[in-house]
Formats: sequence, C-alpha cells, structure tokens
Amino acid sequence: MTEASPSPAQASAVPPAPTFVARRVEKFLFASRWLMAPFYLGLVIGLALLVITFLRELAHLVMIIPSAKESDVILGILTLVDLSLAGNLVVMVVFSGYENFISKMHDIPESERPEWMGTIDFSALKLKLLASIVAISAIHLLKAFMNIAAMTDREVTWLILIHVVFVVSGVFLALSDRLTGSSH
Repeated sequence: MTEASPSPAQASAVPPAPTFVARRVEKFLFASRWLMAPFYLGLVIGLALLVITFLRELAHLVMIIPSAKESDVILGILTLVDLSLAGNLVVMVVFSGYENFISKMHDIPESERPEWMGTIDFSALKLKLLASIVAISAIHLLKAFMNIAAMTDREVTWLILIHVVFVVSGVFLALSDRLTGSSH
C-alpha cells in the first residue's frame, strides 16, 4: 500500500524547517541565558556579606547581653531573624533563578537538594519573594514599635504604609496568579 500524501491543510500545519541564519540566531539567543550567571554569582557574594553582617550583629548582641534590657535583646534577635530571612531570600533567588533561566543543577545529588529545588517556577518565585519581603517589612515594623519613643509619627506612618503596600501587593499578585491558573 502507498501512503496518501498529506492534504494541503495538513501540509501547511507543519512549520517550515528553520534556515541556517535562523538556527544560528536561535542558538545565540539560547546561549545568552548564561549572561545571567554573573548576577547569581554576585548574589552569592552578597550572601557572604550578609553572613559577615549576621556574625557582626551576633557578636554585638553577645557583648551587650550582661547589661542589655529585654527590649535590646529582642531587637537584636529580630535583627538576626531579619538577616536570616534576607539570606533565605538570596538562596531562593539564586537556586530558582539559575534552574529556571540558565540550566538545571545536574551534579547535585538528590539527597542534598532542598525539597523545593526544581519545583519553584517563576510565578511561585515571585510569590515567595514577596512573602519574604512582607516578613522582612513586618520585622522592621516590629522593631520600630519596640523603639517607638525614638521615632516620629511620620516615620511610623511611612513604615506602616510601606508594609501595607507590600501586603496588598502580595494579595493582588496571589489573586492574579490564581485567576490565571498558575500551578504554584
């Protein structure tokens, strides 16, 4: 038996093979994703700076403990939590960004990979980033309230307004993702 030739409608549904120039442009564009690697390496350096800042704050907290008031200890701990959240944020951006936009991390054994690694798409990353920013903002607001006597009404108002903007932005981003049917 001979096969029937495709109908004109079927033949037009098959895309034409890319030209030599198109293939080269596509390869070049695809390779350009590696231009993002220095951003992620820079963020790793930023993470190291956060570690140094964390250790400096921890050393300061340890040094003041004998004479510190309870509020000073709580403010110091909130600062450490704040820095920790910022570090988590950087790690999440580096891992997710690298895997979403550059390449999969093939040489990392499955047992060493964080559970979320490879499962956060760009939409989920945006939500997690905004949630972390809201948490960091809430810590700054809490620190301000613990030291309210040293702040002006205007400063407190601005901190509250900025925090509310972050919260409302997070809600709207989550709603828009839900409405568009995002999976994460």
